[in-house]
Amino acid sequence: MPSNTGMAFVIISHLMPAAHSHLAQILLRHTKMPVLIALEAMPIEANHVYVIAPDEDLLMENYAFKVVSPRARGNKQVDLFLISLAEAMGARGIGIILSGYDGDGTEGCRQIKAKGGVTFAQDGSAEVGHMPLSAQASGCIDFVRPPKDMARELKRLARLSKKPVP
Repeated sequence: MPSNTGMAFVIISHLMPAAHSHLAQILLRHTKMPVLIALEAMPIEANHVYVIAPDEDLLMENYAFKVVSPRARGNKQVDLFLISLAEAMGARGIGIILSGYDGDGTEGCRQIKAKGGVTFAQDGSAEVGHMPLSAQASGCIDFVRPPKDMARELKRLARLSKKPVP
């Protein structure tokens, strides 16, 4: 992704509560955007990448993060964040479901679609297909693509938008 799309990217991954994640450092090697661990009350800015910390739930409220630690409901971090994104951003919300277990993210995508937002799910290239397949089966996914093709579509959506889209 270009570093000037006007979008903010929030990475919600399923981590073990006691895990030590290097995801932010790994992502820094692949983008010119700042990559930060999301913190309580941190403003969400365009052209930044934010990563959830282990054993936290992350929500969006008033264009800032709300952090709940320890996480409340097992592996439902994606749903919790996407539902809050749908509420905060309405039709400007975009949800992307990549490889993962269980159906986390499906309800969040339903909420994004209900508010007029756009949703993506990874195609058969997902190493673990449970999450993207669950989202697809719900009927609330606009685009089913491999990750590299999602980037093209996101750039197109960014060009169409007059305002920054997280």
